[in-house]
Amino acid sequence: MIRREKFPKVFFGWWTVLAGSFLSAWGIGFQVHGFSALFKPIASELGFSRAVTSIATSIGRLGYGLEAPLAGGLVDRFGPRFLITIGMFIAGLGLILMNFINSLWTFYVVWGVILGTGINIGLEIPVDKAIASWFVKKRGIALSVRWLFTGLAGLVLLFVAWLISAQGWRITCVIGGLGIWFVGLPLAWLFVRPRRPEYYGLLPDGTTTEVEPDEEVSRTIDRGLNYAAEVQEVEFTLRQALRTRAYWLLIAAVSVRMVGFSAILTHGVPFLTDMGFEPVKAAALLGIIILTSTPSRLIGGFLMDRVQARYIRFLMAGAFLLQAVGIATFLLNQTIAMIYVFLILFWVGVGIALPLTAGIRARYFGRKAFGSIGGTSMIFTTPIGVVAPIYAGWVYDNTGSYIPAFTLFAALFAISAVLVSLAYPPKPPAQVTDVRKFL
Repeated sequence: MIRREKFPKVFFGWWTVLAGSFLSAWGIGFQVHGFSALFKPIASELGFSRAVTSIATSIGRLGYGLEAPLAGGLVDRFGPRFLITIGMFIAGLGLILMNFINSLWTFYVVWGVILGTGINIGLEIPVDKAIASWFVKKRGIALSVRWLFTGLAGLVLLFVAWLISAQGWRITCVIGGLGIWFVGLPLAWLFVRPRRPEYYGLLPDGTTTEVEPDEEVSRTIDRGLNYAAEVQEVEFTLRQALRTRAYWLLIAAVSVRMVGFSAILTHGVPFLTDMGFEPVKAAALLGIIILTSTPSRLIGGFLMDRVQARYIRFLMAGAFLLQAVGIATFLLNQTIAMIYVFLILFWVGVGIALPLTAGIRARYFGRKAFGSIGGTSMIFTTPIGVVAPIYAGWVYDNTGSYIPAFTLFAALFAISAVLVSLAYPPKPPAQVTDVRKFL
């Protein structure tokens, strides 16, 4: 039996949200958004083309497809704190080692493999699992708060761009790694628990309950299951989820959307500089728009908690369609003014979709196999994200423009909206297995 702990009056799940938020903001700020600012300085100093430089991020995404199923299984069995701690240590090491790269292969190994592995196994699935396990009826707002603070990655992008101009890209990476080690690791250890709240005498969402001090954990778990059943949440196993139509439609929708999303993340700043923006101003513009779009992340979570499960898919479809409209607006009138419209609409759509992606998985399939279901789906969605940035770089190298790639991306976002709207909630499994076998 796991030792019960006396937590402060603030529900401990909110401390988990804040810790996961900082880790995501800092890690994503450097590895995803920050790479857009690091892109040209690294390519210029080391003499790489844009397609070749893009491969580094694609290696990380390819690793995610290979590592996510393992990470998902481990996080379901051993809890999120273990993987978050290991992943953050590896990510910090990868950023520090960037100071020493001097060739293409070392760049790929350090940024693509080491840093990519750390972020892949330390964030994403483990952080979502930690939050999804501690919240049910307030899961949408909890996930949106996580992504709201992750929107501070826009500030991290500004910081990265400024630091590159002041100290160079190598020292910038070192500072990023030290931040993970000396701030991120302690937060992960102190504020992320290995198990769901029932193991500590609590119910999800901080719901008050008359739990006796000596009550068995199994009885508290039963209380938690009954509580989740009030919003029609049922615990699926991975095998049961694989047999549902909703699982595969969600994978298809996310995979199609990933083409444009991953490419625009990587090539955002280079695209803006090609349009005439100075590098620091381009990073500043992108960072500010990402930051100012963060309230939309709360909107997505707020709405998810207030609609029935069968309607969440329409919220996601609307978010995907908004991203398509943003790109199409610029394509129809390729001016500086339309760049602002494009970026605002695109990132508002991203913000709404972020909490919904994990939230719909938990609402459809429950908390028990949340990590395994999410990790396994990455086998299918990740290869798309690997190819897309390379494709966008190849298009630019051969045409001198991103416009042909952006045209394809707009169409694919619209297709993803249609696919996700068809992902009806799955019927409950014929047999709900004992949740204790997975915790």
